[in-house]
Amino acid sequence: MTVKIAVPKGHLENTTVQLLQDAGIGVIGRDGRQLFARTNDPEIELVFVRAEDIPDFVVRGSTDLGITGYDLIRESGDTDVAELLDLEYGSTRLVVAASEKSGIKSVRDIKPGTRVATEFPTNTKRYFAEKGIEIELVDITGAAEISPLIGLADLIVDVSSTGTTLRAHGLKIIDTILESTSRLIANRKSLKEKKAKIDDVVTAISSVVKARGKKLVLMNVPESKLEKIRRVMPGMAGPTVSRVEGAKAMLAVQAVVDEAEVYKVVKRAREAGAKDILVIPIERVLP
Repeated sequence: MTVKIAVPKGHLENTTVQLLQDAGIGVIGRDGRQLFARTNDPEIELVFVRAEDIPDFVVRGSTDLGITGYDLIRESGDTDVAELLDLEYGSTRLVVAASEKSGIKSVRDIKPGTRVATEFPTNTKRYFAEKGIEIELVDITGAAEISPLIGLADLIVDVSSTGTTLRAHGLKIIDTILESTSRLIANRKSLKEKKAKIDDVVTAISSVVKARGKKLVLMNVPESKLEKIRRVMPGMAGPTVSRVEGAKAMLAVQAVVDEAEVYKVVKRAREAGAKDILVIPIERVLP
């Protein structure tokens, strides 16, 4: 039984391929132009397609799974797919932006009949319908940010990561329609018919996602200092403690720590009497 996964070409491609590599699925024998690829698992195949086409591929059953942005899943309209995982990369916002010279400072300033240029007509129509604002939609295929500059539209709806491109074209964000990250989605029929294999894929990928931003901190601790160490070591389920065989009464303590907390935890542990401290990267976290 083969499970096909749709992988996005373009700006999400390298990160997605690395995710599959880290999950042990990998990619075999692809030169960067091929649309099909084998993996380390003979029961898993990859199909490289445009990110915006992936929701349709999955809902039609052309592939069993797909990785694409949440904004594109929403843009596909009534596409009925199962969202399995937030992969926590490819963060963007779908925003409404206006020219600095337009006088439009908020959604309240938008008048009926305002022209809005976008590559995201479904999300745009839904947003303005919910706001009760009638607009004139200008459906374009790229370079939305120049639309107000050439008089094509009054507003744009576009994807933005940092807002730098918008500011460079004299635009300001007046509202955020949605925030997006990459998601793992599935065909609902495949979820039933290929449940065991899809569960394996989800477990492998989620183990990588859970490991991001975490480190394994190990240290030796005098037995008399253990309670102090317990108070400074967080860990996913509390620190693991084992006895060190030696002349002195020493304990080995280890815990999984958020990367942002490592400096503080190590400092407090040393102050509490810990020695021989190691900080080790974590590749995967499995339940």
